[in-house]
Amino acid sequence: MSQRNREGKRGARERLREQRERDRARAKRKRTLGVVGAAVAVLAGAVGVGMVASRTEDDSGKSGSALVPPRGAVGKGRLVIPSGKHGKDGKAEQEGKAGKAAKAAPVTLTVYEDFRCPGCKQFEDVFRKTVHQLQDEGRMKVEYHLVTIIDGNLGGTGSLRAANAAACAQDKDPAMFRAYHDVLYRHQPQETRDTYANNSRLIKLADQVPGLVTPAFRTCVEDGRHDTWVRKSNDVFAHSGYASTPTVLLDGKSVYGDPKKPLSPNKLKRMVLAAARD
Repeated sequence: MSQRNREGKRGARERLREQRERDRARAKRKRTLGVVGAAVAVLAGAVGVGMVASRTEDDSGKSGSALVPPRGAVGKGRLVIPSGKHGKDGKAEQEGKAGKAAKAAPVTLTVYEDFRCPGCKQFEDVFRKTVHQLQDEGRMKVEYHLVTIIDGNLGGTGSLRAANAAACAQDKDPAMFRAYHDVLYRHQPQETRDTYANNSRLIKLADQVPGLVTPAFRTCVEDGRHDTWVRKSNDVFAHSGYASTPTVLLDGKSVYGDPKKPLSPNKLKRMVLAAARD
């Protein structure tokens, strides 16, 4: 065999060997990609399950996740805390001396408020005594919508924390809600100080309401039992068409905040008496 023929055969074997190596390398890459693809698919599936499981767990009723209205809440979605004589259809029903259900008050004052809001404190300081008097006489009932507008505007969580604590007081007793509600406004910090974000501060203030601070109340405050309920109340307020707190309505009509027709305690009394006659 000539030298040229031997070199030709050797070249052919080399080319064949190189082709086989390329084929093996190609096959190896396919297997590797297949394994990686399967691993990615499994990982993606695991992430999907994790997200679903996380959402499911978040809505499973843990404190601060499920929407838990306070005891006696009324209205659409049970987002209203009633105070006063709401009669047979209301959860804040009070009993008269004879033990019979008290007749519902004929007039309703609706208040959208934020425990960090200076304007809300001003309203409370001026009208608290009159509102309580009209409630106690059975002439007017109050429906409170708790919102967190200051948290949204200035940051922090004091509005949320205080509203949750007030809802926890409502769980204990409607009368304690009213008393604690007043305590929170009397001790309201400066608007820019997020003091009410501290649960310990809220619990300490609750000591001013005899019988309110119990293990159940502490747990409710610290766990944020009604946080989601408060957030829902604020969301409804944000889509209500009202833009500020306090928003005060008497039988559905705004009666507070108009500088041309300022409200006074005596004027509120006259309006309630007139509405009751109608």
